[in-house]
Amino acid sequence: MIDLICITCPRGCHLKVDEENGYEVTGNSCPRGKEYGYNEVTNPKRVVTSTVKTDSEDYPRCPVKTNGAIPKEKMFEAMALLEDVVLKTPVHHGDIIIKNLFDTGIDFVATKDVL
Repeated sequence: MIDLICITCPRGCHLKVDEENGYEVTGNSCPRGKEYGYNEVTNPKRVVTSTVKTDSEDYPRCPVKTNGAIPKEKMFEAMALLEDVVLKTPVHHGDIIIKNLFDTGIDFVATKDVL
């Protein structure tokens, strides 16, 4: 039995996931909690946030994030892809920085305008 706290809403339900019984989830107050518990144990994913270098003297770094969740085991590999990136200004909120990470269809995107 695995104990989790659901993070899909502020309620923070205390979930139990039974690995030996088809990953049955209990303790959830809504269907989202059941889905979260199952996915967190069988295939955890995370949204990754970071910053990348820019060529701007005023704003030497630009915040970025993935526009969806990627497999948790790929987080550090995704961060390493950002190390050598230097953005040429102007950069606009939503610009794709790295496209289709690990063939997931998820991109790193800028989360701020840097002009």
